[in-house]
Amino acid sequence: MTADRTGVAIRVRDLAKRYTIGAARPYDTLRDHLSGIVRNGRSSPRRQDFWALKNVSFDVRSGDVVGIIGRNGSGKTTLLKILSRITEPTAGHAEIHGRVGSLLEVGTGFHGELTGRENIYLNGAILGMRKTEIARKLPEIVEFAGVEQFLETPVKHYSSGMYLRLGFAVAAHLEPDILMVDEVLAVGDIGFQKRCLGKLGEVAQDGRTVLLVSHNMAAIQSLCTSCLLLNGGELIAAGPPREIVDRYLQEVSVAAPISLEERIDRQGSGAIRFTNVLLRNAKDQSIDLAVSGQDISIAVAYRSAATRPVPGLDVHITFHTMAGQFMFTCSSEGTGHELDVQPGGGQLVCHIPALPLAPGQYSFNLYATSCGVVADWVREAGHVTVAAGDYFGTGRLNTHEGGFLVKHGWTAAVGAPEPRCDS
Repeated sequence: MTADRTGVAIRVRDLAKRYTIGAARPYDTLRDHLSGIVRNGRSSPRRQDFWALKNVSFDVRSGDVVGIIGRNGSGKTTLLKILSRITEPTAGHAEIHGRVGSLLEVGTGFHGELTGRENIYLNGAILGMRKTEIARKLPEIVEFAGVEQFLETPVKHYSSGMYLRLGFAVAAHLEPDILMVDEVLAVGDIGFQKRCLGKLGEVAQDGRTVLLVSHNMAAIQSLCTSCLLLNGGELIAAGPPREIVDRYLQEVSVAAPISLEERIDRQGSGAIRFTNVLLRNAKDQSIDLAVSGQDISIAVAYRSAATRPVPGLDVHITFHTMAGQFMFTCSSEGTGHELDVQPGGGQLVCHIPALPLAPGQYSFNLYATSCGVVADWVREAGHVTVAAGDYFGTGRLNTHEGGFLVKHGWTAAVGAPEPRCDS
């Protein structure tokens, strides 16, 4: 059975998990207790409770693909460990309808002394599969994991990469009713990550239930049907992936202005001097993480020692990849904007509609001239991380990394054009 009568595969009610920090170890010696008295005036360290989860409740219907996101330490892994029956909750309960396959840590569920082949059969048996079922899946698992040469080798001799590939292959291919995966997309090479994404997509299309913990927001939005947001052990939001991811990105990307006052590696006459820079979203909130296709603005504060307005000012912001490849420039003069820069200081704001950068990390330079003479030039004045977004408005995320996005279209004509030569 993969769900209860109401179609629910996982039902979680008031789930909580408490850990005790600083508790006395069961193997403490007399010397440990005496040294504790000398250091703290007591024979054992102070105990402190830490709640990794607090009163978490939600339902997952059979066939749902649920993304679980949040900052490090928000309780995501603890939640999956409880649902996978690896650890017990302190309070509350969780109902699981169906057999569960999980990949929470490298090598979870493997026995180091057994070979790769033996561990595949062991994991299948734990899932309740017959030996013939496992044998039918064995070639796919081995091919996906790329461990053909080491199939008869005890897995304690595997590298962490081999462990991971085999672990994911076993978890995804042995057809569990519910698949739980924690951060598998954050490790391994790019090729392996793409294969993992493809396999997770296949599992989702098969109608199986998936719980995916990941910091890859593009994967969450493209694969998942719903999303949970955890913070400090509490479930603070649940809903459509786009909506929840947007909320999460706004919370984690709040940034302070980047100060440029102390930068001495700059050039220019000093007619104006950049003092700080800040990225903002369309809601005028400060950010350090943007999304492809998002409207952003770059606010640049400046000061001027001149006693009258600075004439003929042209301000440039140039974007580059972290490897130094030029992407594009924003120029006040090039767009026909005359900037009225007054004595003392103020702020210049550059608006960029539909940010045309693919996912990746970028730096930007600030450059200003007055009547053709360099006034201030600061290289790598700031950095921005760009996450995947629906740049083309198709409902699909652009996930290829690095590069410049261009709005474009395609048409197909019937028949081939007649060859011609124009002289």
